[in-house]
Amino acid sequence: MSNTDFNKKRVVIKLSGSNFNVTGADIKDSLMSYARMLIDVSDKYQPIVVTGGGITARQYIKIARGLGADEARLDNIGIEASRLNARLLVVALGNQAFPQVPRNLEDVAIANSSGKIVISGGLHPGQSTNATSALIAETVKAKKFINATDVDGIYDSDPKMNKNAKLFKKVTINECVKILGSENSMAGTYELLDLVALKVIERSGISTIVIRSDIKNIKKAIHSNKYHIGTEIVTNP
Repeated sequence: MSNTDFNKKRVVIKLSGSNFNVTGADIKDSLMSYARMLIDVSDKYQPIVVTGGGITARQYIKIARGLGADEARLDNIGIEASRLNARLLVVALGNQAFPQVPRNLEDVAIANSSGKIVISGGLHPGQSTNATSALIAETVKAKKFINATDVDGIYDSDPKMNKNAKLFKKVTINECVKILGSENSMAGTYELLDLVALKVIERSGISTIVIRSDIKNIKKAIHSNKYHIGTEIVTNP
C-alpha cells in the first residue's frame, strides 16, 4: 500500500513529551527509531501522532510563570513547545510525513486527507495534548487511540509515589474519572488523561489504551485487537 491509500485504518498516537527529553545523539537515534516504526506500520495504517511538550514546555512555562504570565499565555507556550517536538519528528520522517504541523482541527483534517503520516502538537489553549489527541481521533474517525506515556498504564495511585500501586488491565470511563478526575489543569501539569479527553473518548466510543511509550509496545497496540499490555479504557462495559 502507498501513503496515499485512503482505505487505511487510522490510528492516533499520543507520544509522551518524555521522548523528547534526552539530548544530543540520543534524541536523534530515538526519533529515527520512532520514525522507522511509524513508516513500517503505515503500510497498513495511517498514523496521526500528537507530541507532548515534555521538559522544554515545562521549563519555559516555569520561567514565564515566574515572569507573571497568565495561564492562557502559558498554555500557548506549552503548545509551541509541543509543535517544536512535532517538527523534529516531521524532519525524521522526511517525505513520508505531511510537511506541515497542524494548528487546528481543520488543518488536521486536511493533513489526514493526504494519506501521509500526520504529526501534530497541541492545538488550543486550555486543552491538554491528551484531550487534543482524543479530539483528533474523533475527527479522523480513528480505529484506535494509543496514549503512549511514561508509565505502564493507569494505576489506582501514582506509581512514582507508591511502589505498591495497582495497574489496571481494563477500566471504565467512570473509574477513570474517579482516578484521574482530580488532576491539576494548570499549564504544564497535565498527566495521562484529563476530563475533556475522557468525555471525548466516551461520546465517540474510541478504542483507547494507555501504555508505556516504547516502540514495541506501540506496535503491539496498533496490530492487536486484544491488549496484553497497558490499560484498556472500556467505553461500553
